[in-house]
Amino acid sequence: MSYDTVVFDNDGVLVGRTSFDVLQEGVRETFSRLGVDDPDPEHVERLTVGATPDVVVSLCNLYDLEPDTFWETRDTTLAEAQQEEARAGRKTPYWDIDTLADLDVEMGIVSSNQQETVDFLVDHFSVFEPFGAAYGREATIESLNLRKPNPHYLKRALEDLNGENALFVGDNESDIRAAERAGVDSAFIRRPHRTDWELNVWPTWEIDTLEDLHDICRA
Repeated sequence: MSYDTVVFDNDGVLVGRTSFDVLQEGVRETFSRLGVDDPDPEHVERLTVGATPDVVVSLCNLYDLEPDTFWETRDTTLAEAQQEEARAGRKTPYWDIDTLADLDVEMGIVSSNQQETVDFLVDHFSVFEPFGAAYGREATIESLNLRKPNPHYLKRALEDLNGENALFVGDNESDIRAAERAGVDSAFIRRPHRTDWELNVWPTWEIDTLEDLHDICRA
């Protein structure tokens, strides 16, 4: 199978993941900015990763906060925190992203992270120059329903890149399911945080490094 387009998840695939502690502190800062100085630690954790619209609304109601305002503030605060991580050299591209420079395909990014975060990383690191499309979430509660495995942003990237035969590379089962729902092949990359991960999905390919894509795209 020869591919003319490769789309990548971002965190854990192209760049290192942000420390959970950094994200959690960003949620605490969000509460503080909105006048809540001592939120329940369990609520902070639930709003850090994987929150659903129902969870956001129900928890905001407990603190008498307007959900849309809270979530917009939360996404802005976490985007700022991740930008600082990048500037400080704690969130950087993986070593093998350089091997994509001569991969003769159209390339794009689809992330469940904030669009503001994706835009910053693309502008901040020169290795992202070859990427022709880069999608993250809007800073809205509604965008949570559009995260992978929903193929919404993946389909938008594929439309922009106008490829005929695409591959989506990710490090989560949600990435593989999003590829299936978009009707494209998938590659699961076993970064160090996924070395012993047992998959409950069946990607088209499993790879150890981005360098492996050179052989796959010529296959």
